[in-house]
Amino acid sequence: MRLAAARNLLKTWVLAAILAGACAALGWVIDGYRAASLFAFCALLAGAAVYAYGDRALLGLLGAREYALAEDPLLRSTVDALSAKLAILPPRLYVIADGFPRAFVVGRGARGASLAVSTGLLGALRPAELEGVLAHELSHVRSRDVLVQTQAVILAVALIDLSRIGGWLERALLAVLGPVAAAFVHLLLSPKRELAADRLAAALCGSPHGLADALVRLDLASELVSFTAHPATEPLYTTNPFAEEGLAALIATHPPLERRIALLRGLETGSRAT
Repeated sequence: MRLAAARNLLKTWVLAAILAGACAALGWVIDGYRAASLFAFCALLAGAAVYAYGDRALLGLLGAREYALAEDPLLRSTVDALSAKLAILPPRLYVIADGFPRAFVVGRGARGASLAVSTGLLGALRPAELEGVLAHELSHVRSRDVLVQTQAVILAVALIDLSRIGGWLERALLAVLGPVAAAFVHLLLSPKRELAADRLAAALCGSPHGLADALVRLDLASELVSFTAHPATEPLYTTNPFAEEGLAALIATHPPLERRIALLRGLETGSRAT
């Protein structure tokens, strides 16, 4: 787990260096050393802003509001208990007034994260299934996946939305910026992070079946409840809620759901065999 956290911190620094270098190169082309220095400084300043406030930006983008304890006391107690097992500070809780069941974490790591759940998730899952999903999301906090996910999604959202300034060139810009955004996302986020979070969640809950059953239920919900959101936010969710087509397919980072469920079921079989 410490290795995963260190690797994610390294990815963050590498991303900052790449963006600062690209901006410096652009500044050099425009006006030599002075512009290069200014552009690099602005890039680093923007990176610091994303680090400090990126979670709030994404929560606002996705329509999350602060959670009130009276809404669902079980949610707060479950998150606190799982956080204690993971030795992390309990994240701030947010609720999304949406019938589509989903959950995600954003933030910086074990001491600065926010967990958002939809009203649809709270209503659709049984207690054991909810615990499995929450454990999965908090596992991303423990490994600092949350830091890289937050920054990768903000970068992808910014690049894709940048195409809107093109007017009649919007489609052409999107054709260029969309693959660039997807390349950054896939460079920073491996599907293995989801499998690792699944395994840790199963260990925390004492059984893999709660999370496995929740994944099945979330997959069924995607066929019954309509869902709309920015396609670049795909890496945040427990499962991929988007139809795998167009830009959403290009950015998708989750491993096949059937594989995740099979691996989770296999954990129970393996423990019995030993």
